[in-house]
Amino acid sequence: MSFRYIGSKTRLVAQIAEHLGASRGRFFVDVFCGTGAVAEIAAERGWKVRLNDHLSSATTMAEARLLSGTETPFGNLGGYEVAIAQLNDEPAIQGFIWREYSPASVARIGLERRYFTEINAGRIDAVRARIQSWHQENLISSKERTLLVADLLAAANRVANIAGTYGCFLAKWTPQSSGKLELRPRIRKIKKVTVETSNLDASEIEVDPMDLVYLDPPYTKRQYASYYHILETITLGDMPVVEGVAGLRPWKDLASDYCYKVRALRALCALIDHLSAQNILLSYSNEGHVDLTDLMLNLDAIGKVRMHELARVGRYRPNIQASAKRASVKEYLLEIQKRPVERASQQERLVFA
Repeated sequence: MSFRYIGSKTRLVAQIAEHLGASRGRFFVDVFCGTGAVAEIAAERGWKVRLNDHLSSATTMAEARLLSGTETPFGNLGGYEVAIAQLNDEPAIQGFIWREYSPASVARIGLERRYFTEINAGRIDAVRARIQSWHQENLISSKERTLLVADLLAAANRVANIAGTYGCFLAKWTPQSSGKLELRPRIRKIKKVTVETSNLDASEIEVDPMDLVYLDPPYTKRQYASYYHILETITLGDMPVVEGVAGLRPWKDLASDYCYKVRALRALCALIDHLSAQNILLSYSNEGHVDLTDLMLNLDAIGKVRMHELARVGRYRPNIQASAKRASVKEYLLEIQKRPVERASQQERLVFA
């Protein structure tokens, strides 16, 4: 991807891939898919893929990286590259992103939000509107729309005036934020991948016992729905009522229990206990809310657990406070093979700190 995403496993996919095993025609179920880095490597290893995330922007970005050229020919527009060129030629309009997330906001609320320059914000509005009109006119398919929206998200991020997330904008314009918004065609898959997507709460996911479930839940207090709110608005193409200096869209209905220290352990163990899959992979780090010793103790009541230390990676640093903390964190992968134990007895054995 063209930008950092909190918790991204892009730097760890090779190590995680070593533990995927053979697909045997089953699904790799990525419950917290993010931008889809791990799902992509699973697809390359022959797995069918099911993507899930609270955020539509996440499943859009993840699905786009799995789409093939045969699924996205853009035949009605003369091809993918031609479609991208047409979108790059769209003149800016004064739409929602322009009104709320550029200096144009000062006229309405007396506050200058500097996420994008006025011209780039207006071009985001124009491109998103054109993608939607093409889809409504049946000039592009749903998969082609997904691909173009993901390309727009990447383009917007390249000119966003942010430190790394959309939790707030920077006070001064960065050099990249003054550049021109430009969509870039990506290299698509040669072979079609079987992909299903959903935007369910993790507790609502239903899986087959023979599927392989991968869990990469939030580790810390950072709520993704608030940190990536503008990407969600661009994806949905809606016009929510936004508030505060950052212009946040309503997000608290998507607040994750995994982001609260007092709830994280219980929520994570309950989810693993609920899932009917026999084999589960769980990514976690020593920076997480849940102590790894407590986690292992509780997971032992559910099944056989093996912990693998994957690597020490550079810590995500969205602000000065984060930069002042340790420079790296240890990333782990837990392999969980669930025992065929009655659910009631499993719950009785869970020991929450």
